Amino acid sequence: MPDLDWAVLDAAATDIMARAYAPYSRFKVGVAGLMDDGRIVVGCNVENACYGVGLCAECGMVSSIHATGGGHLVAVSCVDQHGSPLMPCGRCRQLLWENGRPTTLIKTPEGILTLADILPQAFGPLDLVEHRRRVMDEGTLDPTVKEFLAWATVTLANNQFGIETHTARLKR
Repeated sequence: MPDLDWAVLDAAATDIMARAYAPYSRFKVGVAGLMDDGRIVVGCNVENACYGVGLCAECGMVSSIHATGGGHLVAVSCVDQHGSPLMPCGRCRQLLWENGRPTTLIKTPEGILTLADILPQAFGPLDLVEHRRRVMDEGTLDPTVKEFLAWATVTLANNQFGIETHTARLKR
């Protein structure tokens, strides 16, 4: 695991927060994450005149994770426009869960907590796999759907959609 320096992570979050695009709410947010390979990824909120399509800072950070090679979050610092710790919203906690681990550390207004602390009983990829297995084992699916799910599972497992192709190119 890489060395964790909260001051460096907080500074990266505060720096990117200054670049947020928040002309409507004027509530700027920045986030920085330490990845398992030691790099720091960042994101800031981006508002839109159509309020429902604004992006939280964590969305930008997650995009940066995948654009720069993937991996898992080790620690996250999210700050408001004053540089104070800010708790990620529910949607963003789910994004962090998918890109971190239950032990990923989050700096919150109440101190440092794990993802498992801030998102107990989280829903994740394993829930989808277990649900698919249960439904297929119960035999309640139409045979055509069952056949498709079996094909999709094998195809995804073998990466036949080329999902990681861009990441593999970046590593070359």
